Amino acid sequence: MREFTLPNDDAQLLQRVLEPGKPLLSPAAAESILQLQFPKEDQTRMKRLAERARAGTLTAGEANEIGAYDRVGSLIAILQSKARKTLSAGPAKPAKT
Repeated sequence: MREFTLPNDDAQLLQRVLEPGKPLLSPAAAESILQLQFPKEDQTRMKRLAERARAGTLTAGEANEIGAYDRVGSLIAILQSKARKTLSAGPAKPAKT
């Protein structure tokens, strides 16, 4: 019997967990998720790191830090996309009996 393995990078794991085709969020949760953003201090830090990256002067630790910001930013973007889909779908329709 052949073993089947699924890819397991961050994005693919999240894709399977969030199941884009299935409703996941209440309207209130969707509204809250749309408010998520990095605090000003983190936005400033990301700009500084980006400048250092463009200049080619990042340390290994700073490169890891950029990776962490990137992963968290991607997660926020995925959740916000799901939230927008939830809200654009309108109110849930009652099941027919």
